[in-house]
Amino acid sequence: MEFQTVAESPLSTEADLLVVCTYGDPTKDSLFQLVDQGLGGHLGERAQAEEFTGRPGQVLFSDRQGAGRARAVCVVGAGDMNSFDASRVRDLAANGVRVARRIGAARVVMALPPVSPRHSDRALQLAIEGAMLGSYRFNKYRAEESKRADPVKTVMLTFDRGRGGGKRGKQTASHGRELKASIQRACVVAEAVCHARDLINEPAAVMTPSRMAEEARGVAKRHDLTVKVLGPKECEKLGMGMFLAVGQGSEEESRFIHLTYTPSKKPKRRVAIIGKGVTFDSGGYSLKPSQAMEDMKIDMSGAAAVIASMAAIAQIGSAFEVHAIAACCENLVSGRAYKLGDVLRSMDGTTVEINNTDAEGRLTLGDAITYARTKIEPDQMIDLATLTGACHIALGPFVAGVMSDDDALAESWLAAAAAAGEDMWRLPLHWRLREQLKSPIADLRNTGDRYGGALTAGLFLKHFARDTPWLHVDIAGPASNAREFGAVPRGGTGFAVATLVEFLTRQS
Repeated sequence: MEFQTVAESPLSTEADLLVVCTYGDPTKDSLFQLVDQGLGGHLGERAQAEEFTGRPGQVLFSDRQGAGRARAVCVVGAGDMNSFDASRVRDLAANGVRVARRIGAARVVMALPPVSPRHSDRALQLAIEGAMLGSYRFNKYRAEESKRADPVKTVMLTFDRGRGGGKRGKQTASHGRELKASIQRACVVAEAVCHARDLINEPAAVMTPSRMAEEARGVAKRHDLTVKVLGPKECEKLGMGMFLAVGQGSEEESRFIHLTYTPSKKPKRRVAIIGKGVTFDSGGYSLKPSQAMEDMKIDMSGAAAVIASMAAIAQIGSAFEVHAIAACCENLVSGRAYKLGDVLRSMDGTTVEINNTDAEGRLTLGDAITYARTKIEPDQMIDLATLTGACHIALGPFVAGVMSDDDALAESWLAAAAAAGEDMWRLPLHWRLREQLKSPIADLRNTGDRYGGALTAGLFLKHFARDTPWLHVDIAGPASNAREFGAVPRGGTGFAVATLVEFLTRQS
């Protein structure tokens, strides 16, 4: 898919589909009015008949010719202008490209909604990301669909509302340093998100811990990163009793992955990003019911995010030294599986009584955090995990929970998430809840009471972070999706990749 910008009126641009992004009531939009005039009032009639009011996600389509030089037109709702966030452009572009794919349009001209000049570069980047992410499909196991090529070849973007003389001047993908950088960055970020989606969507029988290690080696080779992969024996020497216990019930050996990006100049900071990599989670002896287990191939979404984001970080560049850690294993039931009542010894020497084998992610992350803290000695640590159903219940399917006792780190992370267009919300790490993690026979137990379950999981991880600035992101809700919307597909979403790249490149 090729991207260009155009300065002339979108009505004078030859295309198979004209996409008009409009705030609220479309009849008040100047471009909508011009298109409707060209169609003899047909579009306005359709909008009234279909109760199209420009709400986010609404799409109005007409295949009548007469709207400038386009063969068809679709109008995409952007919501109310006063509450508009530039990040919503990603969903607008995705919705427009989905229409283009459906009708087989090769050339698309997309009239983006008006934004302030200081937001135009970001809006352009997010529109390109949205176009690419909206085109994503995981079809390799569907014989017919896997053979279909994407019909959309060229997407031309403009902020012009039909009068000509767009804000950017006459530039294309090959002209303008800023424009070229925005397009390149958008493509790199979207490719990384799609790579994470591919990893998550593969069946668990394919995307095993060993395969995750192969994927990490591939990223390292393509982007000149260093990579180290530890097997069970190496992890045993390091004392990773929690991580190894989770994976010991599987025939598949666990793999502990460490990718490193080193900047060309002296790094401003050393940052460790740590992903939960349980490639299939049965719940162990605290066995999940079948319906809850059905999509547990997604329980490595945190690991997928940190591995995929390293490719983007290497291409864009960062002033930070970045270490990506992925603790990959399977949590299965067998005669070797760890059991309720077991006491495990962690890498830092903490003993943990097991009162729920389905609270395994915090065990793998606990040892991964200790490894990062002691072997890498980072200035900051960030872990990402599909960790708790409690967080999913609290925040729903679209919002990740963020926990940290470092206010500056939390504020920087949330600012990066907002800029990247990913919804996150900070939750408290309340000290009173630590009582729930006390054990009568060990230093800790691995779960607390039912209420506040997301927070006690965060407090468990905080124990292993010690005094290193640390932040936990529970992506249990937004890591996968049951239905397609905006730039988000059904299945694995690649959530948090964009925020990681934003945080580690722009913020650096």
